[in-house]
Amino acid sequence: MCAYILLMGGPRNQTHCPGIKSTMLYQLKNELAWDDSDWGSWDNPEAKEDSSVSAPWLQDCVVSLSPCSDLMVVAKDHKAVFLSAKWRTDDGGREEMTLAVSWSGTLILTLSVCLSVCLCLFRSSTGRPDWTCIVVGFSSGYVRFYTESGVLLLAQLLNEDPVLRLKCRTYEIPRHPGVTEQHEELSILYPAALVTIDGFSLFQSLRACRNQVARAAAAGSEVVHPPPLAYKKWGLQDMDTIVDHSSVGIMTLCVFDQMKNASILGGFHASVKGSPPAMSQYITVGGGPYTGFYYAIEGSSQPLLSHVALAVASKLTSALFSAASGWLGWKKQSEEEPPQKQKPKVEPATPLAVRFGLPDSRRHGEFICLSPCNTLAGVTDDFGRVTLLDVGRGIAIRMWKGYRDAQLGWVQVSEGRGERESSPSAPLPRRHAQFLVIYAPRRGILEVWGTQQGPRVGAFTVGKHCRLLYAGYRLMGVNSVTSQGWLLHTQQVCLFDPATGALRTVTVPFHLALSDKKSERAKDMHLLKRLTTLLKSREALESLLANKNAPVSCLTNITRVLLASLKGQDPEAVDEVLFQMCSSQLKLLHYIQSSKRQANAELSATLTNLESRTTLLFSLVPHPPLPFQMEVAGIEEELARVSPTLQRYAELTSGSHPSVSFAQDSPDASLPVQSFLSQMECEGEEIRVVMKTRTHTQHKDTFLFWGCLTGESPLQKVCNTLQKTGISPQQLLSLLLSVWLHREKEVLKKTEAVRHLHTLLTALSSMKGAVEESWDMQCVSPWWQQVRSACVQSHSSAAALLAAIVAHRARVNTHTLAHTHLYSEWEAVSLELEQWAVCVRQLEDVLSLQTLLCVPPPQGTPGSATPHCSVKALLEGGRGGIADSVAKWVFRQDLAPERLKDMLQRRGEAESTGHVCSCVPPELLVSVCQRFPDSLSPDLLFAHCCWEYVVQWNKDPEEGRYLCWAVEHLKLVSSPHIQLGISSMMWNTFIVKCFSAAAFLIEKVGKAPKDRLCRRDVGMGDCAMTSFLGSCVQLLQILMEADSGVEEVTPPELCVEEVWGGAEGPASIAELALEQKGVHYPLVQHHYLLASLLHTAMTFSLRVKPLSLFDSKGKNAFFRELSSIQLMPSGDMDPGLVSLRQEFLLRVLTGWVTTQREAVEGPGSGDKTWPSLCLDLGLLLQVNPDLLRRHLVCELYNQGLDPRAEQVEDKDVLGSQLLVLTGQRLSYSLLHTQTQTRPAMELLARLPPTLCTWLKAMDPSELGCPSVPLSQTSRLVSRLIEILPENHGQYSLALHLLEAVEALQGED
Repeated sequence: MCAYILLMGGPRNQTHCPGIKSTMLYQLKNELAWDDSDWGSWDNPEAKEDSSVSAPWLQDCVVSLSPCSDLMVVAKDHKAVFLSAKWRTDDGGREEMTLAVSWSGTLILTLSVCLSVCLCLFRSSTGRPDWTCIVVGFSSGYVRFYTESGVLLLAQLLNEDPVLRLKCRTYEIPRHPGVTEQHEELSILYPAALVTIDGFSLFQSLRACRNQVARAAAAGSEVVHPPPLAYKKWGLQDMDTIVDHSSVGIMTLCVFDQMKNASILGGFHASVKGSPPAMSQYITVGGGPYTGFYYAIEGSSQPLLSHVALAVASKLTSALFSAASGWLGWKKQSEEEPPQKQKPKVEPATPLAVRFGLPDSRRHGEFICLSPCNTLAGVTDDFGRVTLLDVGRGIAIRMWKGYRDAQLGWVQVSEGRGERESSPSAPLPRRHAQFLVIYAPRRGILEVWGTQQGPRVGAFTVGKHCRLLYAGYRLMGVNSVTSQGWLLHTQQVCLFDPATGALRTVTVPFHLALSDKKSERAKDMHLLKRLTTLLKSREALESLLANKNAPVSCLTNITRVLLASLKGQDPEAVDEVLFQMCSSQLKLLHYIQSSKRQANAELSATLTNLESRTTLLFSLVPHPPLPFQMEVAGIEEELARVSPTLQRYAELTSGSHPSVSFAQDSPDASLPVQSFLSQMECEGEEIRVVMKTRTHTQHKDTFLFWGCLTGESPLQKVCNTLQKTGISPQQLLSLLLSVWLHREKEVLKKTEAVRHLHTLLTALSSMKGAVEESWDMQCVSPWWQQVRSACVQSHSSAAALLAAIVAHRARVNTHTLAHTHLYSEWEAVSLELEQWAVCVRQLEDVLSLQTLLCVPPPQGTPGSATPHCSVKALLEGGRGGIADSVAKWVFRQDLAPERLKDMLQRRGEAESTGHVCSCVPPELLVSVCQRFPDSLSPDLLFAHCCWEYVVQWNKDPEEGRYLCWAVEHLKLVSSPHIQLGISSMMWNTFIVKCFSAAAFLIEKVGKAPKDRLCRRDVGMGDCAMTSFLGSCVQLLQILMEADSGVEEVTPPELCVEEVWGGAEGPASIAELALEQKGVHYPLVQHHYLLASLLHTAMTFSLRVKPLSLFDSKGKNAFFRELSSIQLMPSGDMDPGLVSLRQEFLLRVLTGWVTTQREAVEGPGSGDKTWPSLCLDLGLLLQVNPDLLRRHLVCELYNQGLDPRAEQVEDKDVLGSQLLVLTGQRLSYSLLHTQTQTRPAMELLARLPPTLCTWLKAMDPSELGCPSVPLSQTSRLVSRLIEILPENHGQYSLALHLLEAVEALQGED
């Protein structure tokens, strides 16, 4: 089955004659992804000999198309395929609409599909379809509603008989006053019943079901079954068989017809109501009678809602039974019994008798199709007739014969906006014409007939196995209010051909319905035919030139004959556009032929040279120099100046990463003639080159000029041939520069290409129309401005620089030869020369910068694709574009800030020596900085590097090193004004959000949070958050220092180089930094204090609520704008808060001493800045620093770090705590050692009783390091006696301790 079908437009693409529009796409090679063994054979045994005719597999399937032609459903048995409209681009680059498989599968496992129909629901804003609902009827009587993705929305059993037909009636705007407004309705036909569902309630229910299904899918819960639909059910009587129906809608009889019907049905004494009742009209076809007309008076049947009552009663019964089972102890037993599914109850139908019909005992109707205006209907029967019915009168008004198995559809066309609406009086209403479309599959013909008695206006030969698809309704969900100002989608008639996979749309113009022979549209038919003939001739020539199999000689001969034929005709009767097209295409074909002859001649010459190479080797006769060698003699100095950079650039670009390319995309691939001609457009006598894609342009450039640049083709001959084709010199110059700039690697390898480029530029400049003869030499030449524009826009830096140098020399030579007599003794100075000097200098700078950017990053670094820059990109990047490019290079190279600082220091050394070698990356950077002394000043470069690293950290917060290096780069900025601005920008843009999240998280947890919580709330792990808080401390410290220094230093002046003064674009980071507001120093210090507390809590894993260490004023001041004035804490703090702060700082010192002990035992040395930081924090937090120093000394002695303690200890420290530490050490040595020595026991017996009792009361378990050498303990006691005054209460105890330690040390 063909799964890709072209979808053409509807009535908008009307032509002047009825037609079928179609374009074949391609056949889907893969079959449907299901087991199709039970579908039967889709091959027609009788048609096996004719491969062009498809088997009639489509006749066994149910096919339905949405009214917007954006969804097709193909179903058979219990399987279905949904095809949705999608855009695709064909090989020619044209956008086309196709129908592709969007869903396929089984709708239900046990029941077979009977019919399906698509309902396209509206979107409230534009009137376009919002989504499509697929309604499917089953042989069990069920009707199910699905989404485009096959999700079941609603299912309901309406009758126990098979569903025969599903039809829909949508809202139509009343065309004339007095016409009854028709409402939406879905009708379902059963063998003996007709069910109708109101469209408004159906639309609301389906929309609610779709929303509920979407919510359930998002939440992962079960779908709640919606309540059943309300419907009306009629039992159709007085007909033997019914196979199809049409719901005409609500109608109201006139008074005469009402009286007539009453008298016929009720007799002479029948009573007539005052107002005629509204009735719903239904027409059925089948047998006995052949056609039946039913009328149901509105209000005679109420909607059936017994399903709702049954569902409510069932839920109430189960709820009461569940409660009673719980009371009586039956709950367990009832839970074990599975509930039995109850079969839905089917409501009886309301009898509805046939009013009248068209009796024909032998004729059986097969299909009925109602017209869009609900006034006519087409009926097919088993006799091969098509009958046209007048729905209002109930009579047959026309019949066609010879249409067995016919399929019908209607086309309604509105009159164009013409004279009827522009009349001076009241505008006349627009007329509408209706055409009946009949498809006769037995004859393979499609006919269009005018109604009611109109002629056949069109006939088309089509396949014999097609399907005519006609929805018969529009968008659903529209009413009289929402339809105002909307262009409703027209009901289209489409023909689906399974043999070609094409979907054709039938389009009929309105004027074919006019019977007036004086119609202005009919008068123009002769002119239309003539125009069509001319278009066909032009189209024939275009089709011939686009043929891929036609040789060049054949195309040339045909075009020459056609041109000669046009020249022999009357000039007034010849199409001028066709004549110009033939002339220009013939010139191009001549050029292609000459190019091929030239290539063959070159090949023959090459073979001849190979045969006589021995003779040529011994031929030493000197040849005179070529003319272009003397012309290029003036650029040796410039080439020598840029030669080292060019060589380094070529080395870096030649080792690029390998890539995959296709042979057809290679610029050296052969260019077909058809592709070359398709890229040329004729505009009068001039040929314009069409720039399609980069691949096509590159092929064309290579085809024209690459042979000349490599020296394989004669340059002057090629230029003369190109000039004869009619292509403008400007177009040729653009193509030449394109191939030169886009094949940079080959150009750098071929040194002779520079000479050939100079020759080509000189030859093109001498063409007629290149450089205007009246051009003033003191003005800017458009010709050379085109060269400069191409060079400054190109990302091929080396090729652009070479092209600019060569073009500059070619311009100077041309100017010198033309005006030698004017400037023989004076040096010419003009705006043109000044622009050339600026352009060459800019390209040299860009080449130097691009060479630096091409340096590959080291292994293991976060490298990326090499950026490409151009003069235009740098000018548009603003004054900071150059520094930004170098900063990105610094990041890719993973250069540490100190390393970058050392490299920039070489810049001064190189400037003093005047020699720079650009061979290695450090010297390359120095060389670039020398070319941009202002744009790459140290402060600007460090500022941009700082910003680049903080941007990269924001992308990956786990890399805390990026933020650390950003702060380090910021420290290297010497200007406090730039430091202050960048610090504020970093804080407001990237830092404060994560900083506040970290503070609130630690406050919530009350301790250092785990890794999972950090990732959830802050977006980074616990280690990364610790590094982040440390960087915040440094950033705020830089901010405070910069704020203190801005008053002492004047703001710096930001300058750029003279040639780059025209840069326009975003402001640089330094410019933005200088525009930032100042900060409020106390508020910055307040945040610095919080950042330090958070960092210490994370570093030492302490339990603390950091925000609880501040009062209400301090809490409210956090996370505000640093430039705002906030109410800060002042005066003495609450003693309770001071106590909490003191306890926290003491735990910080304890944690640091513990890490120092681990550092002594391990390989590390530990961080020694924490004690001073705690003392500084103590001053800010109003904590006594003496208390902190005492605690630090005690903790150091406690951990056995006596040398560290002696460095911190001073005279003001109380000695009682040290006395206790000494007693604990001595108690451990004498009483608590596992192996006590005899001398120690004897010493313990000789000690004074007071000292012995005091030692026994000591607890050595409180010591962090009890095993300390006696020498350290002896030194501690000596210092202790020096500290304690003689009148101290424990001075004598200290003396006894000294004696005991000395005695114990003497024993050892």
